[in-house]
Amino acid sequence: MTNHKDLHKLSSAGLLISLGIIYGDIGTSPLYVFKAIIGTQAIAADTILGGLSCIFWTLTLQTTVKYVIITLRADNKGEGGIFSLFSLVRRKAKWLIYPAMIGGCTLLADGMITPPITVSAAIEGLNAKYAGLPTVPIVVAIITALFIIQQFGTSLVGRAFGPLMFIWFTMMAILGGVYVFQFPSILKAINPYYAVHLLSAKPGSLLILGAVFLCTTGAEALYSDLGHCGRSNIRISWIYVKTCLLLNYMGQGVWLWQHQGNTLTAGVDNPFYALMPDWFLMFGIAIATIAAIIASQAMVTGSFTLISEAVRLNLWPKVKINYPSDQKGQLYVPSINWILWLGCIVVILIFRKSGNMEGAYGLAINMTFLMTTILVSVYLKRKKFPNYLIALFLIVYLSIESTFFVANMSKLLHGGWFTILLSGVLFSVMWTWASARRIKNRYVKFVEIEDYYPIISELSEDTSVPKYASQLVYLTSANFKSEIESKIMYSILQKKPKRADVYWLVHVDVMDEPYTREYIVDELIPNKLIRIDFKLGFRVEQRINLLFRLVVEELVKNGEVDITSRYASLNKYKIVGDFRFVVLEKILSRSNKLNLIERFIMDYYFILRHFSLSEERGFGLDLSFVTVEQVPLIVTTTENVKLNRIRI
Repeated sequence: MTNHKDLHKLSSAGLLISLGIIYGDIGTSPLYVFKAIIGTQAIAADTILGGLSCIFWTLTLQTTVKYVIITLRADNKGEGGIFSLFSLVRRKAKWLIYPAMIGGCTLLADGMITPPITVSAAIEGLNAKYAGLPTVPIVVAIITALFIIQQFGTSLVGRAFGPLMFIWFTMMAILGGVYVFQFPSILKAINPYYAVHLLSAKPGSLLILGAVFLCTTGAEALYSDLGHCGRSNIRISWIYVKTCLLLNYMGQGVWLWQHQGNTLTAGVDNPFYALMPDWFLMFGIAIATIAAIIASQAMVTGSFTLISEAVRLNLWPKVKINYPSDQKGQLYVPSINWILWLGCIVVILIFRKSGNMEGAYGLAINMTFLMTTILVSVYLKRKKFPNYLIALFLIVYLSIESTFFVANMSKLLHGGWFTILLSGVLFSVMWTWASARRIKNRYVKFVEIEDYYPIISELSEDTSVPKYASQLVYLTSANFKSEIESKIMYSILQKKPKRADVYWLVHVDVMDEPYTREYIVDELIPNKLIRIDFKLGFRVEQRINLLFRLVVEELVKNGEVDITSRYASLNKYKIVGDFRFVVLEKILSRSNKLNLIERFIMDYYFILRHFSLSEERGFGLDLSFVTVEQVPLIVTTTENVKLNRIRI
């Protein structure tokens, strides 16, 4: 834990790690932004100055002010990202789950588009040296290798990322700086007049604005990776990164200025590679490819974190999560890894060139930005910021991002449709999982547990009933210790009565803080019925088997409970009794009273559940000690059914 805290302090190691983890996406955008702004048109002075002005103000308002200055304040015990932000504000209003889900889905969709566009843009630089070289197989090979190595953990590679990205940013600054030195007048593009003039006077300005948006696409990662690097390291390293980016963009502007009247030939004249002297080109392409792989890696690990949080917040089906290294926050989600890989390969095969992917790319992240703006404004309200400041924040950023959104929507037929489709599929999974849970909870019936104290005590001592287990454990969703699901009592008393020496009720509460690990023990009937409430943060792995064992060992050590077997022959030798977990699996009975939409939701939910981890695996229970009992979700009562008896 100390190591994690140290990284959060401002330090040279923290700054270097920030460079390696956070800026891959935003740092590789110079590979394709200016190429996208110019497009197929002839290079003109107003496009160059206006484009540079738009880039400067987008990076300043969108990345620096919104993310680095404002959004980084919304840290949840040191953690960032859209679900951490949602955890901070979710008690304010129920509808906030929707911007959180949309933002999460579009961020995942972005995870399928970032690797193809960055790696393609880097490899396409080879066309300058080897015209007509087929780049698609190379890109597919690099991306496949990237996804294969995920399962081994990236802690070793991660340490190398910082210095490599430092080389990348410094290279960009030098390449751009040389050109700016030749023509310093290009710096007048900082004047916002040129941006306004370009967008108001130029035909097709929406397409240009959509291309400009690509310069800020990695801004969300600054916030998502807050937990890895700490606020001060991000803020200080951003000064260096922004300087390098702007120098490179300005340098590209100077090169374009020298080639006015020409057009950019597809793949050959990328202004980014045009800055490089011929002898340096192969080195430049190699460094660009490494930077693209690092950008992709950051996006993939970000997706893993996002899914693990969504699982804990009950917004995604339970999936297998591995922890390949001891490093904090290092995790690997096999199912998501291969879904992302498949998505990336589909993107490459559909669009083939980085230029064709630009339309799909901007739209996804634009929607994430909009959702973050909504959630941050609620957070600022919660923190008692003056209303006029919150209104100003909302007006400024909803205006900027809505304008970008309209611009990106103009690329709907040029790839934007893919993002909408992808995000829609992911959203349907999240929405169904969350809605099905609400429907299920509506039909869960709770009873007062106190009413059952006498019968549980007597059943435990009743030797005429065969003993089911020495220690019998049920997972309960009842939030209050005074209540219990009627189905658990039905399982103990009626569905083959289950006699046990001690009955345990285990409840898991997912907390809004990321790394909480606490528990409460309630002895409802001394040495007969015990309830344990685990309070676990939304980033904590829910290994209930292990945690339960730890608590029981603690209770035994303190003499609060006796788990020695009550069988005379075993008790004599102080042998510990057996433990058995009972998991109640809800199934949808045929005679349900759900309306058409609810029935569709539940059908979709059961399909998803078929592919997800079962409850017992999700909680890390030892399967040899688990009994799964199926219980109908809705039991139709006989009250409203009329049946006439015919007497013969």
